[in-house]
Amino acid sequence: MKNKRFIAWSLLPILLFLTSCSRRGSGIQKPPTDFFYGSIYKVFGIPTQNIIISLGNFLGGKNGYGFAIIIITIVVNLIILPLRLNQTRKQTMQQEQLRLIQPQINLINQKLKKTKNQEEQLRLNQLMMEVYRRNNTKMIPSIGCLTLIIQLPIFSGLFLGIEYSTVLQQSSFLGIHLGKPNLLIVILASLTYLIQGYMSLLTMSPEQKRQSKSILIISPLMILLFTFASPAGLGLYFLGTGVLNIVQQAITNYLILPQIRKEIDKRLKENPIIEVVNENNINQTDNVKSGNNTHSNDITEEELRKHNAGKQHHL
Repeated sequence: MKNKRFIAWSLLPILLFLTSCSRRGSGIQKPPTDFFYGSIYKVFGIPTQNIIISLGNFLGGKNGYGFAIIIITIVVNLIILPLRLNQTRKQTMQQEQLRLIQPQINLINQKLKKTKNQEEQLRLNQLMMEVYRRNNTKMIPSIGCLTLIIQLPIFSGLFLGIEYSTVLQQSSFLGIHLGKPNLLIVILASLTYLIQGYMSLLTMSPEQKRQSKSILIISPLMILLFTFASPAGLGLYFLGTGVLNIVQQAITNYLILPQIRKEIDKRLKENPIIEVVNENNINQTDNVKSGNNTHSNDITEEELRKHNAGKQHHL
């Protein structure tokens, strides 16, 4: 349910964006004067337009406005970097906790597939909730949208600022017309988000990969639609952000994740994983109860990794 809700909210900006794109015609457009788009243009478009032009004039040269957009991209991403890293750390911690209880979840799922009895299905679902509850783990890792929401004014400002500026509409960057959609920018920007999504899958368990693939494909798809229907100047922003996302994902995979695993190993020594269910007790009807009535075993991180490795080897 949370996945579907996230997908729905992720598609909302696309609908709003495509609605504004439908207003486009050929050539340089007159700025909007209606209340909705006119207000957005005044609040976000004009200031962004002035910043790009001023910075581009300061840098000089025929590529000045393109470099101005790149500088804005770097500054915006540096501002939200601490928030992104904190969000990434929390998500990675949740993914690691899910990975540790995955053998128990897989065991319950196997039973759920085999049974058609509603009472048995209810019991198994309660048992699964108990596994999550007793190990203080969320069923679905939280997916933060705050960094996307923060960047929405930037998207709007760049799109409207370039769309309704005679200067920016006629400018270019390395031979790419900034005022028109560019297929090369569309492909490169989409690829960067696809690569970042692939890199994020590398550290997940097979079960987590299956659950996350549908969500991770949304980001490249959104970028593809955005850049295909917008000026190359906005596509340049997405491309720069995508490259920085790849760098951030590399930091997560090779620096943050090993740190988190060390923290979890330390926690497990004090509070080991509680085994709520195993192959011996899964058929018992009273094993969903908590406290002293539920038999639990302490499992170390090393044992769980060996168990998962053995299952993957058999597969």
